[in-house]
Amino acid sequence: MFQRYEGTAWEERFLPRLTSKQVQEMPKDKALIILPVGAVEQHGPHLPVYTDTLIGEATLSQTLERVRADKEIWLLPPVSYGKSNEHIGLPGTISLSASTLHAIMLDIAESLKASGFRKLLLFNTHGGNVDLLNTVSREIRIRTGMMVFYLSPSSLNVAEDLLSSEELEYGIHGGDYETSLVMSIKPDWVKEEFLVKELPDMSSYRFLTLEGKIRFAWKMADISATGIAGDATTATPEKGSIIQDRISTILSDALEELCDFEITDVRGTEPVQQPAGSTP
Repeated sequence: MFQRYEGTAWEERFLPRLTSKQVQEMPKDKALIILPVGAVEQHGPHLPVYTDTLIGEATLSQTLERVRADKEIWLLPPVSYGKSNEHIGLPGTISLSASTLHAIMLDIAESLKASGFRKLLLFNTHGGNVDLLNTVSREIRIRTGMMVFYLSPSSLNVAEDLLSSEELEYGIHGGDYETSLVMSIKPDWVKEEFLVKELPDMSSYRFLTLEGKIRFAWKMADISATGIAGDATTATPEKGSIIQDRISTILSDALEELCDFEITDVRGTEPVQQPAGSTP
């Protein structure tokens, strides 16, 4: 029997499940809308091209199980395609241009604003989207007045005691971290007979890094023959479950904080002025 993949249709807290009347009447003052943003791109010979979006769906599902019932937190369907041009030419990769993804984010935000929502979280699970989402979140804030947050769960650094030092430094794509997660989420989607280890060699450079303070504009084909950067051979579903549990624990508290956040609370009450004639 042909089975439909059910990952993008949540049973609870799924905004498109509501009627227009329900959306109109729901409380919106503290409501937080979450827009998952992922990618469809190659992840080596062992992981599905849906890896990034799949991880985002599973992370949000586990996180929202822990959120207080009285918090108005709602999910949108994922934007499954991201800016993946660093993988163009590698089979299975479907990329949006930066301008297209930027326009999609703006259009969605303006539609949410028109429905009366005030808060939007861009929940990102693809490294190639990070710089663009940083830019577009500010643009949404300026154009719509909405409060916009953006987050990549991998930036929470919850796996430092689970991964090797070389994986922590170079394991940016399809390695131990992502493979362990997919093993714990959809084990039958992992081709374990093709697990591979391939790590870029940056040891001769003092300042250049793949994702550090001084970066270079690499394509995956520049740094890898297999399409991965990391060590998938050390991945286990147990590690993936631990990572998911740690992330969802942090995120459940963080999402509740975002619901309560007001930008007016950040600004100081009384500016301190330099006395006339004094030197700083």
